[in-house]
Amino acid sequence: MGKPTGFMEYNRQTLKERVPQERVKDWSDYTVPLSDEEVSKQGARCMDCGVPTCQTGMELEGATTGCPVNHLIPEWNDLVYRGQWKEALHREHIMNNFPEFTGAACPAPCEGACVLAINEPAVAIRTVERSIIEKGFAEGWVVPEPPKTRTGKKVAVIGSGPAGLATAAQLNKAGHYVTVFERSDRVGGLLTYGIPEMKLPYDMVMRRVKILEQEGITFITNTEVGKDYPVSSLRSDFDAVVMCGGATVHRNVDVAGRDLEGIHYAMDFLHSNTKSLLDSNLADGQFISAEGKNVIVIGGGDTGTDCLATAVRQNCRSLVQFDVYDQKGALRDEAGNPWPQYPKVHRVEYGQKEAAAAFGHDPRAFAVMTKKFVGDENGAVKEVHTVNVKLKIDEQGNRIREEIPGTEKVWKADLVLLAIGFSGPEQGLIQQLAVETTAKSTVKAEYGKYTTNVEGVFAAGDMRRGQSLIVWAINEGREAARECDRYLMGSTVLP
Repeated sequence: MGKPTGFMEYNRQTLKERVPQERVKDWSDYTVPLSDEEVSKQGARCMDCGVPTCQTGMELEGATTGCPVNHLIPEWNDLVYRGQWKEALHREHIMNNFPEFTGAACPAPCEGACVLAINEPAVAIRTVERSIIEKGFAEGWVVPEPPKTRTGKKVAVIGSGPAGLATAAQLNKAGHYVTVFERSDRVGGLLTYGIPEMKLPYDMVMRRVKILEQEGITFITNTEVGKDYPVSSLRSDFDAVVMCGGATVHRNVDVAGRDLEGIHYAMDFLHSNTKSLLDSNLADGQFISAEGKNVIVIGGGDTGTDCLATAVRQNCRSLVQFDVYDQKGALRDEAGNPWPQYPKVHRVEYGQKEAAAAFGHDPRAFAVMTKKFVGDENGAVKEVHTVNVKLKIDEQGNRIREEIPGTEKVWKADLVLLAIGFSGPEQGLIQQLAVETTAKSTVKAEYGKYTTNVEGVFAAGDMRRGQSLIVWAINEGREAARECDRYLMGSTVLP
């Protein structure tokens, strides 16, 4: 696929980025599109590698490698290289309902599994993916495609994140009447309130939601099933239910001083900022503010990075990000982290670049573990006490973190954000539906089947698998829709 010698002729190029010092002054998309010619060259780098490991998603050593939705990556790379953009868009949509979401916010495990990545920079797959869908919208190629006939069957989808939207889109294609319930005031779940505006603009979410509405899907917001809408009505009004409520129970830190004022979950920080931004351009003041504060973000993942970017835009005084892991090397460890595993390498993401531009240095402190929080006379956090740690394997093979004597440190802090992930789904609705759960508190439903112990009730996405990637949520939403359609009709037309 692509140009046979393209990978030798062209260097990897991803989406351009606006200058950090300028983009932190607003909440607009921090990326800049490439030209058609530049994207074509990136498509040309895709090799006819025989076995396209990029498009086969799997989990190796606890991390995703390859694309869970089995995107037809070599095909649309080749089509873009040849200038056949509309056909590339068609091939993109075959396996992924929302390439704009994965193109903006997926960590691109496909690129880690790219054959070229064995000894060269990987094909810029995510950049090509997003470029195709954005051109499709710009050219008017992405239009509503409502089903030609209806089955008369009604399905309730609970949750409007990527799993819920994918489930709804596929079931609607099969001709069922689909209603999506969302407890927040806006559709999108964590796409809307968990990913900041400059990384995944809300207009991008609503652009797709409007198409889904025009295709016949009904969205009901400000409605929590089991609270605002009784479970009894859910079971009587619909022929099937698909639970896509996500995994929204926060992981906590069990250290002294946790109850001090000024310590918040990262998602509460991000949610309040985005809601206030969309409601009033922050004029209502209904958000957790970092302005003028010494901010510490605990957690080294994507959500922590999003907190950095948000805190910088709120004009914080100082900014530090704790990562409990050691700093990784620039190149993958071929012995411990061989291809095609997801490459565990040191990365500098957009939020870290912005923090470095604002304060003159990378904000991260590596191999740091929080020991306690200390407050002032008013009960507000003023210090975070830490110690450095090293990872060891005990005699039973368990991974433990051993404190390093003499590395204790005290950090000033007026605002602490906990970005250490989620432990599982909330249990209220699960219990009301009498759905069985696993030892990890997720809904018990076999991958590939998605059926629960309750007749006609299915589960998909993070609510079933635990905290994961957007692309896995889309994968599960599509597959759960297939199994739900099979349940309703006896057979299925869905992939």
